[in-house]
Amino acid sequence: MVSISLRTLCRPREDKLPSIYRYVGTDYDEKVLPSIINEVLKSVVAQFNASELVTQREVVSRRIRQELVERAREFNLILDDVAIVDLAFSPEYAGAVEQKQVALQQAEQARYQVLKAQEMKKNIIIKAQGRTSPPMEGIYSSILFSSILASSLSENV
Repeated sequence: MVSISLRTLCRPREDKLPSIYRYVGTDYDEKVLPSIINEVLKSVVAQFNASELVTQREVVSRRIRQELVERAREFNLILDDVAIVDLAFSPEYAGAVEQKQVALQQAEQARYQVLKAQEMKKNIIIKAQGRTSPPMEGIYSSILFSSILASSLSENV
């Protein structure tokens, strides 16, 4: 759940005051603004996911302002300022976001450990091959030398 606090500065169109007072009353701001603010907030917020509400706060604020100005104009009201004062998420949602972040960090750590283990394995294999290679080469060299020596001895005999 998202909780948004909005500040608005509103005034009536002076040339439409008689009609505003006749149809809405003198407390036009208390009757009209809450309903159009709720309507616009729900409409705009529904277009963004939770992380976008935070990362694109300026875009969200601009859209809310544009739509509120248009809706207020229908009631002969002028909005001089609209600003998001507070944007908060329910404790359950904040906890879920935190758990997701922890899980992502743990997955990244596990990936790092796997890569580290693979590198260690490669190093062990390289070291093992390094230990066996020279003696094997020595064995092959001595076998080759022995066969060459044997063939040269047999030629001499």
